[in-house]
Amino acid sequence: MLPLFSEHSLVLRGPYLEKMTDAEFFDFCQQHPELRIERTANHEIVLMSPTGSRSGKRNARLNGQLYNWFIDHTELGEVFDSNTGFTLPDGSVLSPDASWVSAAKWNALTTEQQDKFAPVCPEFVVELKSATDSTKTLQAKMLDWLRNGAQLAWLLVPETETAYLYRPGQPEPEVVQGFDQELSGEAVLPGFRLRLTELR
Repeated sequence: MLPLFSEHSLVLRGPYLEKMTDAEFFDFCQQHPELRIERTANHEIVLMSPTGSRSGKRNARLNGQLYNWFIDHTELGEVFDSNTGFTLPDGSVLSPDASWVSAAKWNALTTEQQDKFAPVCPEFVVELKSATDSTKTLQAKMLDWLRNGAQLAWLLVPETETAYLYRPGQPEPEVVQGFDQELSGEAVLPGFRLRLTELR
């Protein structure tokens, strides 16, 4: 394996990793619970350290708001936190900071699939930029989510109080400036409103 440092992540590449099966990758992740691990469509493994405390606080508030909406809409689908990996159609395994999968997609999976990195792309995903993340890298990741089937994807950048809203078929994201506003879950998450002020 050839390790390469990319921004604040360690990227592993090599012929062994290209041949690693989904089951082997899942086992590899279970052996390293202290790390956040993702896999690209090219089967590169990206190792990330845990986030800082302030990012963790923001992530908890983000997921708390999403869960509060879920309580009144349990029949629509399931919500997931940042520890959840999804195996996407392009072969990558990504872990958004918050996500939602419709009941139709989730219930179509076997119990075994649900217990591992479910082979499904969430309809709704949120990436919350931490101090060590690159906005440019995360923007590229949002396009990966759309290509794999996400219907609404938000990139939230607390230090500049900017939200980028991605939707299929739109060449550029909608930009919302200022965290004194709320974001709507639109038709994907009917009735959901994210209070950005809680993420300051």
